[in-house]
Amino acid sequence: MAPDPPSPPPGESSGAAAESSSSELIKQLSADRLWLLQQIDAGAWPDLRLDLAALERELGQLLDQAAQRLKA
Repeated sequence: MAPDPPSPPPGESSGAAAESSSSELIKQLSADRLWLLQQIDAGAWPDLRLDLAALERELGQLLDQAAQRLKA
């Protein structure tokens, strides 16, 4: 049997808590994406550059879609 999910903070509905949590996750992943892009531009991991650049683009698209769905 799975444990019950944590309760939202007082005065915050579970929907608002999920939105806040998702928004924070998107911000953190965006920061990680920016760091990855900076590392690629600085020449880190030259043998993986093409794959990492493709990953960075896909992550950017995913984050944009997630942010749009969160606003809707």
